[in-house]
Amino acid sequence: MSSSTKSISKVAITGPESTGKSTIAKALAAHFHTSWVPEYARDYIKKLDNSYRKEDLLKIAAGQLALEGEQAKSANSPLFCDTDLLVIKIWYEYKYGVVDPFIIEQYQQTHYDLYLLMDIDLPWHYDPQREHPEKRRFFFEWFERELIRKKANYVIVHGSHEERLQNAIRNVNQMLG
Repeated sequence: MSSSTKSISKVAITGPESTGKSTIAKALAAHFHTSWVPEYARDYIKKLDNSYRKEDLLKIAAGQLALEGEQAKSANSPLFCDTDLLVIKIWYEYKYGVVDPFIIEQYQQTHYDLYLLMDIDLPWHYDPQREHPEKRRFFFEWFERELIRKKANYVIVHGSHEERLQNAIRNVNQMLG
């Protein structure tokens, strides 16, 4: 994992599919005049000729970390990360029943000052990369259990898009002190 020489706060936007992670990441970066890290998996999967496999999830994890390291070099504080390795860890375990040690190790070593756990109270929007609209509650609860297990600083972000943004801004401001 690469790191920059300057110290910046990092905020991970995490949670199940179709909960507004990308929308919030972009809006928060604009509000705080900083950078955001897009979801590496989205472009990676779009380029595949077939559905993703175990080895693709490892490449996605490494790509997400590299992209985060690159964005951190030019970011003001905080850096907003549209997804994190928790997403990959959960998908890997759900789909294959195990998690590669690399993903576990990197997830445990990666630190965010705040996690914004996106609630499932927005309507589901179809996207060819999304897989389980009927399991949103199941995945939301899994995300929360993992954050609790990690003893992560997290808040649940809910409401309309505008309410989510205001809730997220308030929590990021509190984190920044």
